Amino acid sequence: MNAPLPTLVTRGTAARAAETIARLGGPEAAKLAHRLATETRGEVLFDAASRGRYATDASIYQTIPLGVFVPRSADDVAAALAIARDLGAPVLSRGAGTSQCGQTTGAALVVDSSKHLRKVLAVDARAMTAEVEPGLVLDALNAELKPLGLWFPVDVSTSAQATIGGMAGNNSCGSRSIAYGNMVHNVLGIDAWLSDGSSVSFGPVAGLGAKEREIAEFVRGLAAEHRSEIESLWPKVMRRVGGYNLDIFQPQSERPYTGDGSVNLAHLLVGAEGTLAVYKSLKLRLAPLPKSKVLGVVNFPTFRAAMAAAQHLVTLGPTAVELVDRTMIELARANPAFRPTMEAALIGAPAAILLVEFSGDERGDLLRRLKALVEMVGDLGLPGAVVEMPDEAPQKALWEVRKAGLNIMMSLKGDGKPVSFIEDCAVPLEHLADYTDALTEVFARHGTRGTWYAHASVGTLHVRPILDMRRDGAAKMRAIAEEASVLVRKYKGAYSGEHGDGLCRGEWIAWQFGPGIDAAFRAIKQRLDPLGLLAPNRIVDPPKMDDASLFRYPPSYRTIPLKTALDWSAWNVQNDPVTEATSASGSGGDPSGGLAKAVEMCNNNGHCRKFDAGTMCPSFRVTRDEKHLTRGRANTLRLALSGQLEGADAAAPLASDAVHEALALCVGCKGCKRDCPTGVDMARMKIEATAQRRAVRGASLRDRCIGALPDLARVARRVPWLPNLRNRVGVLRRLSERWLGLSARRSLPAWRRDTFWQVAPSLALASRDEVLAAAKAVVLFVDTFNGNFETENAVAAVRVLQAAGYAVHVAQAPGGGELCCGRTWLAAGQPERARARAAELLAALLPFAERGIALVGLEPSCLLTLRDEMQVMNLGEAATTVGAEALLFEEFIVRESRAGRFAPALKAASGRQILVHGHCHQKAFGTVPKVLEVLRLLPGAEPALIESSCCGMAGSFGYEAEHHEISMAMAELSLLPALRRAPDALVVADGTSCRHQIADGAGRKALHVARVLCDHLA
Repeated sequence: MNAPLPTLVTRGTAARAAETIARLGGPEAAKLAHRLATETRGEVLFDAASRGRYATDASIYQTIPLGVFVPRSADDVAAALAIARDLGAPVLSRGAGTSQCGQTTGAALVVDSSKHLRKVLAVDARAMTAEVEPGLVLDALNAELKPLGLWFPVDVSTSAQATIGGMAGNNSCGSRSIAYGNMVHNVLGIDAWLSDGSSVSFGPVAGLGAKEREIAEFVRGLAAEHRSEIESLWPKVMRRVGGYNLDIFQPQSERPYTGDGSVNLAHLLVGAEGTLAVYKSLKLRLAPLPKSKVLGVVNFPTFRAAMAAAQHLVTLGPTAVELVDRTMIELARANPAFRPTMEAALIGAPAAILLVEFSGDERGDLLRRLKALVEMVGDLGLPGAVVEMPDEAPQKALWEVRKAGLNIMMSLKGDGKPVSFIEDCAVPLEHLADYTDALTEVFARHGTRGTWYAHASVGTLHVRPILDMRRDGAAKMRAIAEEASVLVRKYKGAYSGEHGDGLCRGEWIAWQFGPGIDAAFRAIKQRLDPLGLLAPNRIVDPPKMDDASLFRYPPSYRTIPLKTALDWSAWNVQNDPVTEATSASGSGGDPSGGLAKAVEMCNNNGHCRKFDAGTMCPSFRVTRDEKHLTRGRANTLRLALSGQLEGADAAAPLASDAVHEALALCVGCKGCKRDCPTGVDMARMKIEATAQRRAVRGASLRDRCIGALPDLARVARRVPWLPNLRNRVGVLRRLSERWLGLSARRSLPAWRRDTFWQVAPSLALASRDEVLAAAKAVVLFVDTFNGNFETENAVAAVRVLQAAGYAVHVAQAPGGGELCCGRTWLAAGQPERARARAAELLAALLPFAERGIALVGLEPSCLLTLRDEMQVMNLGEAATTVGAEALLFEEFIVRESRAGRFAPALKAASGRQILVHGHCHQKAFGTVPKVLEVLRLLPGAEPALIESSCCGMAGSFGYEAEHHEISMAMAELSLLPALRRAPDALVVADGTSCRHQIADGAGRKALHVARVLCDHLA
């Protein structure tokens, strides 16, 4: 039976849902949904929000699908194809949805294989082959292969989210294709279904079955018929991925399809973009994992010099030669996460750099080749222009920056965006410099420019001119494409060189290959898909690239006027397509004050689908549902704000149930704030959306209690035994779940009488005047949680700071009351109350901030509110001044220690293993390394970071009954297993929610870093 969470159509609801589906998508869609729900085990998504979330990929296009089907098994796929065939419904296969040319958008039944069809079916280490399901992500495959000393070497930059099926559909290439070839060179066999329901197994022609042999002979006949055209018109570069691989019988590429000259029919399906068959499984050629790599970064004074040098550098036998131009360099330097890595690769201010990698098993040989690179660059007139990176760590860091190149480029604010349509043209290396010069002139004639990066080794440079598709972008796109095609033909290149054809390059297939070969492609499509059900209007009969009805942002696109709770004006700007300079904040013409433009920063690149290091996106890591993905949430918000979301009230678009459901599992971790290359801050967007919904629908009792927690504390600590009964009496646990929605399976933080405020008089704290006059001064902001529930943390912080000679003053409200940042009210969707508490805190802290005295906090979510949310709560210059001096405890200690001002006597560590779990907001602001640095102040301490995403507690999220299971599942992804593997380790966690989750999930007591330092004071 279908799972109820991600679906609106199940076996039990199919009949009732039919009327709504018919209204949204027509009677045929209703029939399709009903049959899928009753005849398969897959997830059936036909609601407006789900269809909207699957209407786009990483391209400029958007088409609402008939519906979405998420199969649980191969049998589900076969059944869905049969149902679609019976009803005449087209079918569109989809992996991660990261296609850049619109391949996975269309008015069809979208079949998403990425959630369930992701198994490694078999690995033969000796033969170096693997058989996999199409939804398997490349990085997941390589993680399984690594212990065997193998990998799948088509290493696309989106390896953390790209599926093998999607890579085969597009004939993906990757940075190291000069050494390993394209996807087509590494696929040995494909098992698939044709649209008539027949199952086929495509592989070497010599071993084909009867049906497959008939298809092979048909293709062979077409190739023979068009032999002269193939020889004269077919691009000879390796990076030709346009059209179908009709030349498998007479290869035209500089790198043949097979090493022995044999023919493999599976290669016909590679690059076919799902138009000929639906993949069931793929057999892949693996490669030995190189034991060593070295990297040389060549700095060039001009862009042309870099392009001219590429043809010479490839003669050294590198595994990669990748370009990063000046614009990309500066964008990377502007990103705090990338700046140190990029600057380590630079000599002066180069106009471009080439990353030249050598890999293999003999390190000595690789170092000699690196020296040969240095010598060659010197011979080219550039002595001293190579940064040598023989060690793995800096290489890996720089490759991560290169892999993020596209997303860094897409971080430009404003309506003008770098647009993909000619970025994959490939030309022979000897023409690369002339081609790039000429195309740069084309851009200039049309009032724009492009940023260049990627695969200099094979003549495929990604470049996207900045165009505003809401205004004159389509006309400029057409003009630039026409002029670029003349250059591609002049320099004997391929118009489609990596990311496929899709909607933006499909119309250029006939131009590239001529009418005869185009007719042969049509014949292949007719032979394998006579019903025309599979990915219609791709490759054969494609639409015009500038058909405005297919755009995500057509000229008719508008957003709904909205009075926002937070200030989004920083996104409400426009940009200059030549200089990339942005206009003043608030000048962009967004009726929602910049909120819509902030949401539109999501370009659907799918980086949030990654499962490797980092935080983003914890809920998706558990559910694997598009709805619970940063991208899915951003698309939901965009559709609502632009009036495209069925059921959303135009007067309050963010108050709809669809928006609420999409944001329900967002834990506000801010992982996307740091990990998303375009800076989509979904945590802040959830605050806005929650406030908009509360303004219309009011707040629940639970929300009001959570928001008022700092106020309730003043009462609860007087009679702590009374609220603590809830944890000890089973019936009260159950009643709290019924009345407040707080899970009975959770313990709540225990109230206490001996709060920090009770013991503060015994701590010799400095008065306001004393701290203002002190030579070494610090103001401690004691938050509600450490002040009321974990007194020991605040006391420890005071003692550590005093031991280091600081005058410590604890900030208080006028009259001696405790202060609050307002975060609980923000989480509850009541920003006005939050603003009042924040204003009170700012008033208390401002006099110290104006004197440059550090404002130190212990709880990451509270202290960092001063640097984040308070800056957009319309609190004036006071927020800016205070935010500039606000530091977490570990940040302050590191700053002072590096300056020689923090040096208390500390006892040596006991030798006990120390594990650190970073709070999500610490990760988002890059402060976790400083926790490790503080712990290393203890002689002999060797702290280790637990590589984890969100712990799952996330403020009140983990306490809420409806979220308990998801919360624990988040913790089980990596945090709790890591703790079980180290039962005797000291666990350090600065977040109060994190410590509670660790206590509930592992039965372990985690300590704040201040406690650890205090325990080691001599």
